[in-house]
Amino acid sequence: MSNQVQNLIYHESRDWNALVVGRAGLDLYPQPPGSKTTSAELFASDVGGSGANIAIAMKRAGGNIGLISALSNDPVGLFVKNRLVKEGIEIDLMQTTHGNERTSLAIAEERPIDCEVVIYRNNPADLQIIFDQNVKLAILNSSNLVVTGTSLISDHSRKQVLKMMKHAKNNDCKVWLDLDYRHWNWPDEETTRSAYQKAEELSDVIIGNEEEFKILNSELTIQVQKCISSNQIMILKKGQNGCTLFSGDRHLDAGIYKLKALKPYGSGDAFLGNLIMNYMSLGDWEKAIDAGSAAAAIVVSKQGCASAMPTAKEIKSLQDAMTIEPKTEWS
Repeated sequence: MSNQVQNLIYHESRDWNALVVGRAGLDLYPQPPGSKTTSAELFASDVGGSGANIAIAMKRAGGNIGLISALSNDPVGLFVKNRLVKEGIEIDLMQTTHGNERTSLAIAEERPIDCEVVIYRNNPADLQIIFDQNVKLAILNSSNLVVTGTSLISDHSRKQVLKMMKHAKNNDCKVWLDLDYRHWNWPDEETTRSAYQKAEELSDVIIGNEEEFKILNSELTIQVQKCISSNQIMILKKGQNGCTLFSGDRHLDAGIYKLKALKPYGSGDAFLGNLIMNYMSLGDWEKAIDAGSAAAAIVVSKQGCASAMPTAKEIKSLQDAMTIEPKTEWS
């Protein structure tokens, strides 16, 4: 138990390992790989969005995963739905909009530097999700609810997601909050902070980088103490410097697996999905973070994003061949 500072209890009898709440959309990648969007000869397609990416990461790690989101009733929404089905994601909780809402589109360059990503989210369909009876029953039958911060943007979506989180909290379904902050999604920092703080109160584990946590609380050290006093786990992602997990009166500093990066995005989704699945199966934060870090390195070293999420076999192969740097240590 030395590395299991705070142990989250899961229910093996529940059908779902996790339900993920968040954006699912269409990703387009300028081709040939490495091209700028302005000079692309054509574009390769994939499913994308933080919610979909995390769900696929968890599925490839061996989980039984459902996605709670909404798609527009058009060919783009159907494309995304078909890709999710192909990946083995349960889509019974996917909702369909019938108004002017549209499934999100991202155009992402696959370049290690000078990499531009343009995301179109005009009247996004995924913010029309509803906490209906199907979602309510599914949460009762899930060990985890993973919430991405983009699902909190609009008043409607925020109210629905907070209801989901409260329902999960009241029924021993562990709530993970991925802050997932993008400034252009929000009108101002005050609105963002208020939304995040409401979601924070209903979370068991909170994940983000320094910028994201400073939106939640301008003083990072105060945020750490707040999580400790609330018996919450806080995971601070530090990019090339790895991450730090805060739990109780101890913290765990972890490094990264150093692979050549082809692009700068996708690592956070791969990290979180594999962290959760490995913690569920092993009950060990150090091993779970190691697996998440390996997954993150693999994703940025490959083309694509959702399609680049590694299998458990790929992660083990990297772990066997390479050591995380610097060594992971509790203190």
